[in-house]
Amino acid sequence: MIDLIWLLLFCAGVVTAMWTGRMAEVTHALLQGAQSGVELSIGLISVIAFWMGLMNIAEQAGLVQSLARLLRPLGRFLFPSVPVEHPAMGAILANMSANLLGLGNAATPLGLKAMQELQKLNASKDTASDAMCTLLAVNTASITLIPTTVIAVRMQYHSHNPTAIVGTTIVATAIGTVAAIILDRIFRAWSHRRDGSCKP
Repeated sequence: MIDLIWLLLFCAGVVTAMWTGRMAEVTHALLQGAQSGVELSIGLISVIAFWMGLMNIAEQAGLVQSLARLLRPLGRFLFPSVPVEHPAMGAILANMSANLLGLGNAATPLGLKAMQELQKLNASKDTASDAMCTLLAVNTASITLIPTTVIAVRMQYHSHNPTAIVGTTIVATAIGTVAAIILDRIFRAWSHRRDGSCKP
């Protein structure tokens, strides 16, 4: 659906440019945008590699596992239907820990693993369980302590203080996470009253 929206926007822009006689400006903007995109991507490689290297060192040093242990009470609160010792809970906590540290590459397979384990606990295989919906909400709006990609972009554009957004990022992602949890609980209560599923 998003692809269709972008295609429609692009086509509308091109048609408008042709109608107003400004096709040369559109062509220049397209080529300039493509060039800027390539330059930005190449410039980000070294910065992201550096940050991901640091985060992977932290992961190998056991920081993710330590965070998972600290997050266990929160996991029990958010996922009451998941047994504490079940592999699903371990994958959920590891996913949450990786997201906290900005380890997106590590968080994605952990999130997929958590979903697979939650599906094993799911009584209705063709409908997402409460725990699966909660994981999706929390994973999407996860609190991020180190916004690696944003810092890399700011460094690429020669920001004087690329890490200045760390504090505001923590506040913004914390608010987003709290809102996601609240909405998850509201939709869960509403759907249970309606038909017992977790679909809003």
